[in-house]
Amino acid sequence: MVRTIPAALACLLLCACSQVAERGAEAPRRIVSLDYCADQYVLKFADREDILALSPDAGKRFSYMRAEAAGIPTVRPRTADVLALQPDLVVRTYGGGHDIADFMQEPGVPVVQIGFPQSIAEVRDEVLRVGTELDKPNEAAALVAEMDRRLKALADRPSPPREVLYMTPAGVTAGEGTLVHELFVAAGLRNFQDRAGWNPLPLERLAYERPDLIAAAFFESATNHVDNWSAARHPVARAQLRELPVVPLEGSWTSCGGWFLLDAVEALAKAGENTR
Repeated sequence: MVRTIPAALACLLLCACSQVAERGAEAPRRIVSLDYCADQYVLKFADREDILALSPDAGKRFSYMRAEAAGIPTVRPRTADVLALQPDLVVRTYGGGHDIADFMQEPGVPVVQIGFPQSIAEVRDEVLRVGTELDKPNEAAALVAEMDRRLKALADRPSPPREVLYMTPAGVTAGEGTLVHELFVAAGLRNFQDRAGWNPLPLERLAYERPDLIAAAFFESATNHVDNWSAARHPVARAQLRELPVVPLEGSWTSCGGWFLLDAVEALAKAGENTR
């Protein structure tokens, strides 16, 4: 089936093409970020004067670089809105939908696609790759070196054999094969959840076994109310939050795969050390 382009969008494409051709390679870059995961990388590596617009979520509580986003314009991740800004570069993780990159190709606007890392090693690779694509390879390498230093400091510390259970307001937990599990391992903790992947809270097991601490995600957010049908509302689950040590994992630490995951790892390690 042939995809048709609305007349207004076609006009924007033509205008954007001409603007890109007119601007020389030495002109200031005009960078647009399409979602809050991309915002973090743009705010970290791009020069502030080169940031044309961020996503509408750049200043939200779950955005790690929200303070740095203050005062920078935002744009909805819609093709027409983005092209109207005449960007030189678009950065995205999921923003704008799967076909927005195709529309950016029409006027020759490059798109930096950020991936969805599932391990700390993949996070390191993504930091290096995206930092380099934003023309800051040295800064990216320095950031990865700092990540490695922090991880080594944790690995060199004696860690008690504590078990931790990840809990969300939706009543979901994470096992092996998830980035959350990787954070536990890096913190020197054992994952109480013995099933791989994402699963409902193991309520039956929790009725007669308990972890040493709970890693609670997003319970601090007003936008993440516990659903009436969520396993997190069950008395067994509520007892864990009430009676066990709880590590509150800030949404800005874990919402995206970035260097800021180390904040969560260090908080988990500290809680493990302090748990008797």
